[in-house]
Amino acid sequence: MILQPRIRGFVCVTAHPEGCAENVREQIALVRSRGEIPGGPKNVLVIGASTGYGLATRIAAAFGSGAKSVGVAYERPGTPDHCASAGWYNNAAFHREARKAGIGAWSVNGDAFSAKVKEETLALVKANLGKLDFVAYSLASPRRTDPQGKTWKSCLKPIGQAFEAKHLDTDRHQVVTVHVDPATEEEIEGTVKVMGGEDFELWVKALAEADLLAPGAKVVAYDYIGAEVTFPIYHDGTIGMAKKHLYATAARLNAALAPKASVFLSVNKAVVTQASSAIPAVPLYISILFRVMKEKGLHEGCIEQMDRFFREKLAGKTPIMDAEGRVRLDDWEMRPEVQEVATRLWKEIETETLRQQSDYNGYEEEFLRLFGFGFTNVDYSKDVATDIPFEG
Repeated sequence: MILQPRIRGFVCVTAHPEGCAENVREQIALVRSRGEIPGGPKNVLVIGASTGYGLATRIAAAFGSGAKSVGVAYERPGTPDHCASAGWYNNAAFHREARKAGIGAWSVNGDAFSAKVKEETLALVKANLGKLDFVAYSLASPRRTDPQGKTWKSCLKPIGQAFEAKHLDTDRHQVVTVHVDPATEEEIEGTVKVMGGEDFELWVKALAEADLLAPGAKVVAYDYIGAEVTFPIYHDGTIGMAKKHLYATAARLNAALAPKASVFLSVNKAVVTQASSAIPAVPLYISILFRVMKEKGLHEGCIEQMDRFFREKLAGKTPIMDAEGRVRLDDWEMRPEVQEVATRLWKEIETETLRQQSDYNGYEEEFLRLFGFGFTNVDYSKDVATDIPFEG
């Protein structure tokens, strides 16, 4: 097939296998250009490993410190007539590159919330890696079926009162006003059930009970706090409530597993991902943030973040944390000199000044790259095979 981007709202419904492979190769090249990660992990499990921070974590560990890894993701395979999801092509490319480098890599494609996938993953870890020294939990999902068989749905809504703010309409390339009604109690509960710490705890307990955590193992779940302009819809909204539950869960697990293992959150920077593109107001904030951080030489994408995570934040036996026990990879984003400019631009920006007062061009480029489009050395006029396999 000849594949071109087909965008519907905040999702691209097509993905390009060669472009996704180039995306993976570029991330690998960046990690390799910085040399070996001193004291980096050797046996790694990434839950949510096919895109964004999860994929970058796996790449940084594998190609920065030669880590063997098991990745868990739920992606759609391709057929001769239909393309796969971008995550499927990313995983296929990662496996190819890992094999070339002689690095062990195994994957489970299925619902990470299910008991079946947990059992399959633990068996794969035990057979091929043994005890894990690093585990990353990087799931972002709209729904979850719990162990009792009930399906919960998450939502992106404020709590207590409606949210109204500037928003980036990426279809019309306009700055508009978005209005979101407050969540119901049922929606809050559902979001916590999906995005909170319940499933994270099931994973950590399963690994501990199977004796698959090495002494000194680090277990991290990814978080985001963000700027004050997004607080009502994120930090103080339904997702924020779920993240507070996740934080409390991590603290409780850390106390239970210490000193054998440490369990904590990493607060990461705002980046363009499939998940962040869906949050009201956040794409506009990211576009502004990109401009400010690029001008100040501080910009990072997922791979730069996760490379710095291993090289700097986990450089010693004890992770570098804030007063609340969280690793702060958003430290550059939250610098006062960055936030002051970003807040001013947020107040000033309108449709007429969108591309001058933000890096909306960069946002668009990053969005397309998530799905394998926009790479200059990929010929998008050529037919490509869409049913790309990979060995789990």
